[in-house]
Amino acid sequence: MTSNPTPINLKMLLESQTLKRAPFPVPVGWYFIDYSENLKAGELRNISVFDQEWVLFRSESGDKVGVTDPYCPHLGAHIGHGGKVCGDNVRCPFHHWEYDTDGMCKAIPYAKVMPPITKKQAILRTLPTVEKYGMIWSWFHPLCEAPHWEMPYIPEIEDATGYTGSRRGSWTANTCIQEIAENGVDVAHLKFLHNAPGIPPVSAAYDGNQMRLDIGNGYIVGDMFGPGLNVMRFNQKDPVTEKVITATMISYSVPVTHDTTQMNMSFRHVDYAEGSPELAFTKKQIDHMIGAAEGEESAGFESVDFIVWNNKRYRPNPLLCDGDGPIFPFRNWFKRFYVDADLSKI
Repeated sequence: MTSNPTPINLKMLLESQTLKRAPFPVPVGWYFIDYSENLKAGELRNISVFDQEWVLFRSESGDKVGVTDPYCPHLGAHIGHGGKVCGDNVRCPFHHWEYDTDGMCKAIPYAKVMPPITKKQAILRTLPTVEKYGMIWSWFHPLCEAPHWEMPYIPEIEDATGYTGSRRGSWTANTCIQEIAENGVDVAHLKFLHNAPGIPPVSAAYDGNQMRLDIGNGYIVGDMFGPGLNVMRFNQKDPVTEKVITATMISYSVPVTHDTTQMNMSFRHVDYAEGSPELAFTKKQIDHMIGAAEGEESAGFESVDFIVWNNKRYRPNPLLCDGDGPIFPFRNWFKRFYVDADLSKI
C-alpha cells in the first residue's frame, strides 16, 4: 500500500493567472509636473497624470501656476480646449466663467447673482501646486486633502553655488511607481541583473512619509520623501585622488496612470574644476548610474531594469528567502500612501 503524496500548493502555482501590473491606485504625494522653464506666462495646456487629464496653466504675470480638473462645473466644457488665461485666472471657452489656481469661481460675466456656493468653497478641483528646484510640483490626494508634508531642502539643486550638473533624463516604465521604488531595497538584483560584484548589505529606516536607505554601508545613501521624490547620493573613493567623491541622483517619478510611470531624474555633483581628476571621476559615476560606464562590466538602470519593469506583474505574496532585502517592511511603509485601497492586495 502506497502513502498519499504531499498535496501541492495550487494557490501558488496558479496565482500568476490573476496577477496585475498594479492592483492599487495612484498613491498620495507631491509629484513633478514639468520644469518651470517649459511653462511660459499666459500659457495653458492639457496634461495627463494621476489616471486622468488636467489643465496646466500659468498666470499672465507668471507668478502663479494652476493644475485644474478639465471640465467646467457649469456645463462641463473642457477648459483645455479653447480656454484662455486671463490675468491670474483660467477662463472656460463656453460661457467665460473664470477660476483661480485654487478653483474658486472669480467671474461669471453675465450673472447678476453668483451661485451661493461660489462664495463658500472652490467649485473646480485644483491640485495644490508649488514651484521648487526649478520645477512645478503638485500634491495629489484622491479625496482632495491638503498636503500632509512640505517638500524638503535639497542643497545640490537649491544652493546658488557649490554644485553643478545639467544632465537629466526622462523614461517611461510600464509599471507602477511602487515597483520602481522597491528596487532600492531589493539589493539582490544588483548582482544578478546589474552584474555588480556582490550583494551589498542594506538597511532602511522609516519616519512618517520618509525613508532613509543605506546600501553598502554608506556607498549609496538615499532619502525618499513620499512616492514622488528620492535623493540618492553615491559615495565612492576615487583611486587617483583617494578622495570620497559624491554624485547625486535626484529622482522624481510621476504616475501617469496607476500602472504607468514617467521616471525623471536630475544628476548633480560638486562643482569641481574643469579638467580635474575629481570631475572626471564624478562624471563616470553618473554614467554608471544611468547605463554602463566605460571600462565597467556592471550596468545602470537604463540598460537592464526596463526589461524587467515593462514585463513583470506584482506579486502581493512573494516567496522570499534570507538573501532578499527588506521588501516586506518597505511594502508595509508604502501602504500609508494609498487611500480607499484593498491593502490585502498590496
